[in-house]
Amino acid sequence: MAEFATTEQLLAAAAKSREAGYTCLDAYAPFPVEGLADALGLGRPLVPLLTLLGGLLGGCAGFGLQYWVSVINYPVNVGGRPLNSWPAFIPVTFELTILGASLFAVFGMLALNKLPEPYHAVFNVPRFALASHDRFFLCIEAGDPQFDRVRTAQFLESLKAYAVSEVLDE
Repeated sequence: MAEFATTEQLLAAAAKSREAGYTCLDAYAPFPVEGLADALGLGRPLVPLLTLLGGLLGGCAGFGLQYWVSVINYPVNVGGRPLNSWPAFIPVTFELTILGASLFAVFGMLALNKLPEPYHAVFNVPRFALASHDRFFLCIEAGDPQFDRVRTAQFLESLKAYAVSEVLDE
């Protein structure tokens, strides 16, 4: 894991790491860094798609429940209206659409980010506490196909890192 002082250094190091063929990368910064996801080669986020699916599922469930109750299970003709009076179903359908989208967005984000994660090996590096203050870290994981303990450390040092630390999973 390499430590950098600026966002520009972190972005350049991430881009060079991708160019060198490393694919299992992760970066840590005290605030969101514009362009870091692209530099790390992260794909398109799935949360908007999950939100759309949750909204569609919630809307269909809300409409279907009202239709089933009003038309099939307990049909009551009120004021001569048709049993499938869809304008009356709009408020509940809308509310369940929003509820479904919200729940899918929150729980989808947590699942995609693998949260909650109370322990991670990078917390064993003493200087990693600075990641929440003013330092930026780039970590090449041991699961990377090109990972070699010595060569990867030399590569990280060649990126002009402030410090290079080995992350041990104790």
